[in-house]
Amino acid sequence: MKRSNITRKDLAKAINEKLGFSQRSAEEIVDTVFSTMKETLIKGESIKLVHFGTLSVRKKTPRKGRNPRTGEAMEICSRSMVSFKPSKGLRTKINS
Repeated sequence: MKRSNITRKDLAKAINEKLGFSQRSAEEIVDTVFSTMKETLIKGESIKLVHFGTLSVRKKTPRKGRNPRTGEAMEICSRSMVSFKPSKGLRTKINS
């Protein structure tokens, strides 16, 4: 089973075909959307996309772990990560 990923170029092409923007303008739109999303997440704010889901930044506390190669105990430092919670409608469509 081959899996394919959708790329920025694919998104720009879809905007070009559905909305009639030039390819260059469509690429700029996609880049602007993603850079705005990135800046918002870097600030620690959430992004809510109605009928799609919510992207938010979660703080993970430090915890104890093990090096899988040596089995040695070590501490995993605190970090931030982006989490995605799909909307109820999207979850329903995916699971049906």
